Amino acid sequence: MLKQILTASLLLSLLFTVIGAQDLTSKFDGSKMIERVKRLSADDFEGRGPGTAGGKKAAQYIADQFKAIGAKPANRGGYFQNVGLVGVKADRATKLRVGKVGESNGKLYDFGDDFVATTGAQRANVSVNAEVVFVGYGIDAPLYKWNDYKGPAADYKGKVLMMLVNDPPATKDEPDLFGGKALTYYGRWTYKYEEAARRGAAGVILIHTTESAGYGWNVVRTSNGNWRYEIARTPTDKTPFLQFKSWATNNASTKILKQAGLDIDKLREAAKHRDFQPVKTGLKVGIDLKSEVKRLESPNIVATVEGSDPKLSKEYVVYSAHWDHLGVGEADSRGDKIYNGAYDNASGVAAVLGIAEVLAKMPKAERPKRSALFLIPTAEEQGLLGAEYYSTHPLVPLRDTVADINLDGVNIFGKVHDFTALGAERSSIADFIETAANERNFVIKPDANPEQGFYFRSDHFPFAKVGVPSINFQHGDDFIGKVNPEALSFSKDYTAKYYHQPSDEYHDWFDASAMVQESEFALAFGTKIANSYAAPHYKASDEFAAAENKRLRGL
Repeated sequence: MLKQILTASLLLSLLFTVIGAQDLTSKFDGSKMIERVKRLSADDFEGRGPGTAGGKKAAQYIADQFKAIGAKPANRGGYFQNVGLVGVKADRATKLRVGKVGESNGKLYDFGDDFVATTGAQRANVSVNAEVVFVGYGIDAPLYKWNDYKGPAADYKGKVLMMLVNDPPATKDEPDLFGGKALTYYGRWTYKYEEAARRGAAGVILIHTTESAGYGWNVVRTSNGNWRYEIARTPTDKTPFLQFKSWATNNASTKILKQAGLDIDKLREAAKHRDFQPVKTGLKVGIDLKSEVKRLESPNIVATVEGSDPKLSKEYVVYSAHWDHLGVGEADSRGDKIYNGAYDNASGVAAVLGIAEVLAKMPKAERPKRSALFLIPTAEEQGLLGAEYYSTHPLVPLRDTVADINLDGVNIFGKVHDFTALGAERSSIADFIETAANERNFVIKPDANPEQGFYFRSDHFPFAKVGVPSINFQHGDDFIGKVNPEALSFSKDYTAKYYHQPSDEYHDWFDASAMVQESEFALAFGTKIANSYAAPHYKASDEFAAAENKRLRGL
């Protein structure tokens, strides 16, 4: 009966919002949005690295923009929610030494070309000398009756675990195993590190391939060759961690396993099956990892616009977009060391600021019923750290947070017919989006690359983990009319040439009308959510439904 009541209420709410539908395109200032992208990706912001001078300037710029447009500070009169971070920058002269157990010498592997590494110990000097165990995909998933950690716990404690990235592939007999084509959280490198730490492992070596990771070694190298951050642990924090966390190229991994007389292809084949048994390789890994360490605070920027309904305004729709990028790092072929992050994610921040400005300038009586919270998290590029911190230290009670709409890479190329809302199918958010799309003759397409796990790679995901219906909203590539050839080339080659590279820079061809189109659409369905008497809910079968039940009970 409760489900029927909620469904009827949702239908009435959707009908109300259709009747009251409006196009707010004219309310957006496209030139101002482009100017914000240009400013945030300027060289003097130094790639917006957390804790850097350029990062601090960028954060203050965003706070000043919220103040100027009339959005109110969301943290006790301030726009900052400071997040304690520990930054670690590994010495690139570090070598990985691999030899057989009992041998005094071993083969040396080079940082950057063969492997990258960082530490979860949050200290400057880490030494590991441990046996290597190949653990397949490194997954323990009772839901799928899968466990790569067979045998006694002592087989993993203090060891270096070598494992494959991604999920085991589905089979003809089990086409939905681990989501079928779609990557599950078990396939993400973050899960694999976490699970290994829970097993008491000393370290992990992830075996990289472009296909399994969803990006090339150049991305792994640049992302791990500079400062890496974690949320600072407190003295009472008992969360397990790894002494070293690493990736190795497929070529280096092949050579390492060959030292033990093992064939990587045969191990990959064995790892595809439930009866896979972990392999004690007879190898030892030695690493003396020296790192620069710094402790710092880097802010989430938080602002609100109050809703119009006396009761529902105590609930919030969140619009999020991370402000950080990779800072100053390894030079590209042009000698450019500044990772400006224009598309990723100055564009998203500019879009959220644009949405906030439209809402803030509305007379209160004309605003959506629920309030809006604007969250601009830090350290997304370091593992969604700012959003993760917010989800465990919310400024608005989670039970009153009805949805998160995340924008990461907003359309700068040209207006489109199609959009994707990653994760919408998990909850009734999909109904609101579909209604707004129909009003605009847009097409909502499913995730084109579910195997790359984009759902787990942006700031909506920490909200999902605590039970808030959340999506990552993205533009498509079915362009309306002609598109600037440079823009089209950038769009097509983005992952290969521009993602996490200094070449992700501002260009004069950036299209303001495309930014406005995407921002207006996000505000449109966000408004429908804000006006609905029934808040979005996860489907009962979804993996985050249990977390939602806890959230709504205030647990």
